Amino acid sequence: MKYRTLGNSGLAVSKLALGTMYFGSQNTEDEAFALLDAFTEAGGNLIDTSNIYSGSLAEQIVGRWLAARPSEITDRVVLATKGRHPTGPDVNDLGLSRRHLTRALDASLNRLGVETIDLYQLHGWDAHTPVEETLSFLDDATRAGKIHYAGLSNFTGWQLQLTVSTAKAMGVHAPLTLQQQYSLLSRESEFEMVPAALHNNIGLLPWSPLAGGFLTGKYQRGTTPAPGTRAGSDDALYRWVSAEYASVDRNWATIDQVVRIAEETGATPAQVALSWIADRPGVTAPIFGARTVQQLHDSIAAADLTLDDDATSALDQISTPTPGGYPYGAFGTSQRDRRLHGGPQALSDLIADGADHPLGRP
Repeated sequence: MKYRTLGNSGLAVSKLALGTMYFGSQNTEDEAFALLDAFTEAGGNLIDTSNIYSGSLAEQIVGRWLAARPSEITDRVVLATKGRHPTGPDVNDLGLSRRHLTRALDASLNRLGVETIDLYQLHGWDAHTPVEETLSFLDDATRAGKIHYAGLSNFTGWQLQLTVSTAKAMGVHAPLTLQQQYSLLSRESEFEMVPAALHNNIGLLPWSPLAGGFLTGKYQRGTTPAPGTRAGSDDALYRWVSAEYASVDRNWATIDQVVRIAEETGATPAQVALSWIADRPGVTAPIFGARTVQQLHDSIAAADLTLDDDATSALDQISTPTPGGYPYGAFGTSQRDRRLHGGPQALSDLIADGADHPLGRP
């Protein structure tokens, strides 16, 4: 396993993170324990959960695993969880207010059976709570020893920048990480969120890096997903997300390219997709899930896979989203460009050169 520092900190985390979203629902407790054992035995240390996964069962399972394993294993774990979404029926049982986050954090600490959470993430934006109130809570929680670092999840670019700038103005620690949906089939975060993260030296923790299983190559265009797969699940959310992926021709072309590169390199499609996202600018650790230990070992092997320039370029090109002309296409980006060489540059030249972008898009 390879390691990277978590955002702008000195904390080392594994290049891949284990997600626990399905612990207690798709994964039984015994299966979850086996996955956690296999992950840590392979050198993985970043474990990501949330207070709402499987109705809080995921946190409980992780907590029981931590209690059942010797300290030489659990002391290596970097534990991440989240708070923001509803934990009860009351109007104040959600959001980023001091009251709700205080209760949510204390409940997470209790379920996980720990005194301190390494990375406490805001699970989404809250338009009704002042940013100052939330940042003040995070600062107090850090000073109280309840958390070591804070992170964000599902924030837009302006929300991220407002949060970081406000933290600096208040003189408190800014969030270290941003957890977003990001994969070869979901690159729209590169329009605003990724550049904002790069500007602020915030580490990216992509969720759903395999696009709900589509990037494993197990689904075929024009066919009905098999029962037992996420796309073939009875869950309405899975079906809706899967239909979104399946409706875009570019996605199927990207999957074909992933499969081709996997065949050429002797890797699996999942390993190719994970290697690509793990080496994107600003990425600290993609968060992957697994149903079986075999799937977990297959994904972990991606930590040692480095795609060559030709393969990376082919995947970059075929998966690039089509943003239109404004504000993210060539015309829109030309309005924000400024060159420091070659003298005056016409707008037409900027548009023609628009593909020269650090994230590989127009």
